[in-house]
Amino acid sequence: MKLGRLEKLDLRTYWKREATDFTPWLAHEENIQLLSETIGIELEVQSQEESVGPFNADILCKDTINDHYVLIENQLERTDHTHLGQLMTYAAGLDAVTIIWIAQKFTEEHRAALDWLNRITDDTFTFFGIEIELYKIGESNPAPMFNIVSKPNDWTKQVKKSTSTQSTTEIKRLQQEYWQGLKDYMEIKKSFVRMQNPLLQHWTNIAIGKSNFHLSASVSSRDNSINIWLNIMGAKAKENYEKLYEISFENSLKEVSHDLVWDKMEGRKMCAVMLKASADFTNRADWSNQFEWYKEHLEKYTKYFKPRIVKI
Repeated sequence: MKLGRLEKLDLRTYWKREATDFTPWLAHEENIQLLSETIGIELEVQSQEESVGPFNADILCKDTINDHYVLIENQLERTDHTHLGQLMTYAAGLDAVTIIWIAQKFTEEHRAALDWLNRITDDTFTFFGIEIELYKIGESNPAPMFNIVSKPNDWTKQVKKSTSTQSTTEIKRLQQEYWQGLKDYMEIKKSFVRMQNPLLQHWTNIAIGKSNFHLSASVSSRDNSINIWLNIMGAKAKENYEKLYEISFENSLKEVSHDLVWDKMEGRKMCAVMLKASADFTNRADWSNQFEWYKEHLEKYTKYFKPRIVKI
C-alpha cells in the first residue's frame, strides 16, 4: 500500500488576511465546529468584530452549555505582547468568559502566561492557547489542524471553587465520581454525546447546539431517581417552547420515550422536556445499568431534538 506524505503549508497561502479571510472562515458553522471538538466546548457564533472596551474581539461566541461568552482572538503569526494585552482587557470587561487565542506559533513566555492565568483564576475565567496548522496530501484540499498548547485545569479550578464557597460533603464527592463514571462510560462506548467535565453537584450538562437550550442529566436521592432535562431558558422561553412543541411533540413520544413529559412551567421563566427513571445513584453496583439508561436516552434526546432546536 502506498501512503501519501503530509505537506505543511504556509497559512498565508490560504488566508491572506486575518480579518477578511481567516476570521470569516473560522466563523463558518463547520469550521467553528472543528474548534469546538478540539477544546470540548460547544460554540455558537454570535458576531464578528465585537466591541469589548477599546478593542474588537475577532469572534464572539457563546458556550451553549452555560451561556457564558467565548471570545476568540486570531493571529496568523507568532504571538506578541499586544494581543496578550487585548486578552487581558477582554477578561477585565466581562464577568465570566472563556478566551481562545489562536496563533501560528506560541512563544514560550506567552504559553506560560496563559498557564499562569488559568492557575490563578477560578472557573469563571478560562484561557486556551491554540496553534493552527495547515496540511495537504498530494493534490488534496488543505486541511486545518488545531493544536492545544495551553488549557485550563478544570479539576484544579473546581477544587478551588468548592473549597472557597462550601465544604465538600461526601454526597457531593459521590456525585462527582458518578458523573466521571458516566463520562468514562460514554467514551468507552464511543457515544456521540459529549459530556462536560464532572463537577461537585447533582447534575451535569450536555451540549445541545444552541444557547438558551440546556440538556442536562441529574440525580435525586430524595425520590431515588435519575433524570434527563431539556431546559428552555431566556426571555423567549415560552415562545421557543411553543415552537419546539409544534414541530417535535407528536413524534417525540415514539422517537425518544413514551414517558416523556412536556412542561411549559406556567409562572416560571423556563420550560422543560423531562424524562425520569427510578434508580438509586448511591448504589454503585447498579451504576452500569444507570449509565446505559443515560446513554440510550441522551443519544435519543440529542438525535431527535438537536436538529429541530437549531432551526428555532
